[in-house]
Amino acid sequence: GHGVVPSTECSVGEVLDMGYVMARDTVTATVQIKNTSSMTLLFSVQLESLSPTRDRDRQKIPSFLTSSLQRTEIVGTQNYNGFSVFRVSPTEGKIEAGMSQDFVVTFSPDHESLYYSDRLKVLLFGKHTAHEIQLKGAARDHLMFVEGGEPLDVPVESLAVTSPVAPQEALGKGKAIFPESEKISIMSLLLLLEFVEGSAEPARAEITVGAIQSPQLAAKKAVEFSLDSGPELRRAGFELDGARGALERGQLKRIGVSWVPPADLQTSDPPLVSALLTVKGDITECYRVLLMARVVSAA
Repeated sequence: GHGVVPSTECSVGEVLDMGYVMARDTVTATVQIKNTSSMTLLFSVQLESLSPTRDRDRQKIPSFLTSSLQRTEIVGTQNYNGFSVFRVSPTEGKIEAGMSQDFVVTFSPDHESLYYSDRLKVLLFGKHTAHEIQLKGAARDHLMFVEGGEPLDVPVESLAVTSPVAPQEALGKGKAIFPESEKISIMSLLLLLEFVEGSAEPARAEITVGAIQSPQLAAKKAVEFSLDSGPELRRAGFELDGARGALERGQLKRIGVSWVPPADLQTSDPPLVSALLTVKGDITECYRVLLMARVVSAA
């Protein structure tokens, strides 16, 4: 007899990130599998969220509590409507030798969440796992998003009912910064900058501001952002790059933050200062950006 080893190549790596979309929008991406062997391959695809053992597997402590390496679950947030947030087509078939097969992955979130995820598994002959691809995506109710910093939340949805925070409460007592009629959402970001002792380069971090491309939005509305940099930041050694600007739908812009320890820095008391990031789109969102810096050894 003559033994043949089935082999394939995939157009994506271990992760397929669908990015940010508006909740209740639908976006697609294509994954191509090429048959690099000399035989016809029978394939089938599976989603981890549709596994018959999923309910049993979920009866455990969440990964973000038990593992310092894995923050999110393989199967994350799912739709409220009962339909899978990710879909794949086709689900089975065959690939002739030397030919390729396109798989269309559809992402259809029905509510806002940053932690949609699933795992796509491509099987050959019903038993041999050829590829495993982590599917990720995020959905927002508004056209802008902000990324960056250290995680301050847990990657699971809460069933608790929360009340909105008033701007005065979130930003401190005193005169209101925004009109009462303006819709405002308050969140927090933590940027940790580590300066290597004796280095000629400053410590760096960045925040990404983005505007989502969506057919839901009829008007071409720009997103404006500004990160307030007061004298307290400069005294502590922080410098900002691109602290304000505007972007159209589908664009990304980055705010750079650098830090050099000031001459009078007390290593026992590393600086912790805050700045206000304001992002205006279909609503106004405010982020209390905490800037924490420290000196670390080069060893």
